[in-house]
This record gives sequence, C-alpha cells and structure tokens, in this order.
Amino acid sequence: MISLQPILVLGAGSWGTALAMVLARNDNKIWLWGKNSEHVQQMKTARKNTRFLPDTSFPKTLQPIANLEEYVPQVTHILVVVPSHGFRETLNKIAPYITTQTRVCWATKGLENNTGLLLHQVAEQVLGKERLLGVLSGPSFAKEVAAGLPTAVTIASHSSQYAQDLVNLFHNHNFRPYTSTDMIGVQVGGTVKNVMAIAAGIADGLGFGANTRAALITRGLAEMVRFGIALGGQRETFMGLAGLGDLTLTCTDNQSRNRRFGYALAQGNDINQAQTHIGQVVEGVRAAYEVSRLSQQLKIDMPIVEQVNNVLQNVCTPREAVQALLSRQPKPELSS
Repeated sequence: MISLQPILVLGAGSWGTALAMVLARNDNKIWLWGKNSEHVQQMKTARKNTRFLPDTSFPKTLQPIANLEEYVPQVTHILVVVPSHGFRETLNKIAPYITTQTRVCWATKGLENNTGLLLHQVAEQVLGKERLLGVLSGPSFAKEVAAGLPTAVTIASHSSQYAQDLVNLFHNHNFRPYTSTDMIGVQVGGTVKNVMAIAAGIADGLGFGANTRAALITRGLAEMVRFGIALGGQRETFMGLAGLGDLTLTCTDNQSRNRRFGYALAQGNDINQAQTHIGQVVEGVRAAYEVSRLSQQLKIDMPIVEQVNNVLQNVCTPREAVQALLSRQPKPELSS
C-alpha cells in the first residue's frame, strides 16, 4: 500500500533513519525530522545520514526537515523514533499541530524516566486515549535494515486495522512485519532486553564464555515474562520476535550498544567512559533503574535486572554482581 500522504518520521538517529529508508523504498514520500538543524542540513546536502549511517544513501522520496509546525498538520501517519527520555517532549511538540485523523506509531524502546510508564501510557496522556497508537519492535539493527538485509519485526496496536495499515506501509521483500494486539508485551520485550544485553556484555567482558551467555539469555527471558505478564502482557508475545528474538540479538552481537556498554564496564571503564565510547544513547542504563524499581514495587523476582542496576548505581562491581547471582539459593527452574 502506497501512502496517499507523506509520512513523518521523528528522530534522525540510526534507527529512525533506517526505518525512514524502508518506508521511502516502498515509494512513500517521507519527511525525516531531526532535532538538530545543522544535522538536518548535512543530511540534505549529502543525501545520507553521515553521522550514523554513512554507507547508505537516501532514496529519492526521503526529505530531511527541521520544522515540525509546517509538516505535522499535513500527515496522517507519524512514526516516532527518539530516545525514551525524549518521548514525552517530542509528543508535546507535535500535539498542537496534529489533526483528529493523525495516527502515531513509535519504534522507541524503554520506559519513561522517573514515572516508569510504558510509552503507550505516555502517548495516551499527551495525545488522548482515542488516538490510534502503535508500536514497532523486534530483532533489528539499524545498519542491517538500512543495507536492505532481511529483517522481521512485530507491529502492535489495539486496533488490528491500524496494525495492518502499518504493515502495508513497511512490508517489502527485505522487511517483514508481523501484527500483534499486545502493545504491552511488545513494549516490555523491547525494554527488558536492553538490560539483559548489558548483563551479557558484562559476562563476556569478564571472559565467562558461551555457557554463561546462554544461561543469561534463558534466565533473562524468564524475568522478562514474569515482568511482562504482571504489567498485562501476553506470555506468547515473549516467545516471539519482540521478546526472545530481540533478546537473542542484543545479547549476542557486537552491533548492540547495550552489549558493548556492558563489555566496557567489565573491562574497567566507568559508566561515563563506556557511554562516551558508544557515542549513542544506551537505553538499557535508564531501563535498568526503572525496571528494577517497578519490579520491587510489584514484588517480582528479577535478580539479573537487580544486579545490573546495582552495577550501574555503583553498589557493586561487575564481578561481585555475577557472584551474587551465582550465590542465590538453588530452586526449581520453572518456579516463579
């Protein structure tokens, strides 16, 4: 399905740019908004995002923009791809200019800082509960998506028709979206997997090997399921692309910022040094704090998340965190 109106993509980082390119390759007219006007001008001139995806040129139907007031009222579909800490701010910017027909989807992963709200709750607060909302998530590195390598993701919405409309906009021979109605589960998967990737990076950085990594992924999935079900997600979602798929990807590949961040911590870097080395937002840092706080409030056992947060809060060293996990009382694997 080719859109009759342009599609507005908010966020000109690597992931926002990659998704904008997928939509543009499907012959949709795309407006890619970046917060930094100098960066937007660079993209206009170079016809590529030299800062984040320097190896891939823009399709001809993709236009970088810097002015939201002019473009928001002209679109029906808005895709938000900004870091989670800027999600509410971005929605507040577009709220005065959207129409009753505007639909909003996001590919942002994480919880809101300080409140611990899932992003659909933030969107409902800012844009209203009657607004059609959706979320895109799954195992997908921006560089591979931009390069046109085969990728599968999940698009969730409480409206099955809106989810299908989004699939029609994104789907091509290299990018295959599946639909879901479980917005909560899809968002939880995209949040918790980043924390687990930090844990996997720490384990690898300490030289603990493939056995440890496999155990972390498996027990991390158990924590994800417990947390997600408690928040209202569906167990089946966590066995799919937005759960196990994304968890496996981010815990095992060096393209994962969160995994590289954990690895850097294990190598003796402090948090600021590790983040500087990555050069982009590491969503798992904020997610670890919020998920740990929420899990304690809900009395959900999440020992890996707890230990990752302890490392990030300088309560213990990475090696002490691993020892704390191994020292836990043995119990049946399938217990709650």
